[in-house]
This record gives sequence, structure tokens and C-alpha cells, in this order.
Amino acid sequence: MTRTTLIVGASRGIGLELARQYLADGDRVFATARNDESLAALRALGARVLRLDVKDAASVSGLAWQVDGEAFDTVVVNAGVYGPSISALDTPTEADFDHVMHTNVLGPMRVIPQLAEALAPGARLGVISSRMGSLAMRTNGGVWLYRASKAAVNSVLKDASFVLAGRAICVALHPGWVRTDMGGADADLAVEDSVRDLRRTLAALTPADNGRFLNHDGQELAW
Repeated sequence: MTRTTLIVGASRGIGLELARQYLADGDRVFATARNDESLAALRALGARVLRLDVKDAASVSGLAWQVDGEAFDTVVVNAGVYGPSISALDTPTEADFDHVMHTNVLGPMRVIPQLAEALAPGARLGVISSRMGSLAMRTNGGVWLYRASKAAVNSVLKDASFVLAGRAICVALHPGWVRTDMGGADADLAVEDSVRDLRRTLAALTPADNGRFLNHDGQELAW
């Protein structure tokens, strides 16, 4: 049976590779992007495209009716930004704070409720987070705005997992340090390998995994 997958934030990097690999496996893939060029590239791959800007309340408010009648087996909320590389005690500008927090935290808080009725029974819902959001594993005070946003989105995912328990398996996912525009050329992992791991981890989830924070290879991470 053909599975249906939704990738939120698929214009480049991890999101684009997720769309590519799921399509290659024969899934019906819905993919979101903000601009015409990215939408055209995704359409050329064979994805069903949805224009979506997670920072725009009006844009997100139309998502539910666009996917009305669908039953997604897998949803990955990937849209995110890194923001300025400022360390603790370096105060971010209000504009930088709003950009990072609205994209990385408010975005998923807007998107996930829009998708609740479009989840197939036993669906897998993954939010791309980062181990940089972990409080327990933290060893320095660098990039504190990005870290704060990922700690916050972990909280969002955890709360969603309680509400969606029994309907979907919800996890926060660390993709690794990946060679993308965000991760840079010195990163450890090729995007193809990270995504292959993420897909394997999502496919192997059981109800007991609901609400967990997982590395790309399935290892549990400390909050």
C-alpha cells in the first residue's frame, strides 16, 4: 500500500532530501516551500507542493483545508533557521529574536494543530530539533538564541505527544551535524546519510517511543 508523507520545509537541505528519498521509495509526498522556485523544483521531483510560510499566520491557517481528506503516515516538521551565532550574555536584537523564535517555535505550534485531523492512525510525527536544545548535555553557552529555540520546540513536541497519544507517535529528532547550508562544509554527516537514518528511525518507532528525543540513528537523547 502506498504511504503518504508530508515534509514541512522542503526547499533545501534536510527537507529537500527527505522529499527526494521518500519519493524514491514510492511514497505520495506532499512538500511545502515558500517561493515559486522551490515549489517548482519539488514539483519536478514528483512531489505534491503546498505553498507555506510558517512565520505567516494567514499562510498556516489555510493548511488544514489544503490537506483535508488526506491521511499522512509520516509528517516531518523541518522548517527552521539558525540565526546569529551569539553567545550567552550577548543580547540578541528584537528582530533576530522574533525571526528565530517565530520560525523555530511558533511555526510548529501553528503547523501541528493544522495537521491533527490529517494524521493516519499510528502516524509518525517528527519535529527536527537539535541536541543543542538539550539542557542536560549542554557544555557551553554558545549560540544561545538558537539553543533556546530548540529547547522550546522540544517542549512543544513533548506537549503535542500527550495530546496526540494513541493517534500518532511524536518525537523530536536531532539530525546530526549535517553538511547543508546551515551546517556548513565541515559538518560530520552527508545530508543523504542523515536523512537515511532519520527515515529508518521514524519507520521503527513504536507507541512506547511517543514523546522521546532521539538522535538520527535512534539513540535516545537527554532533554
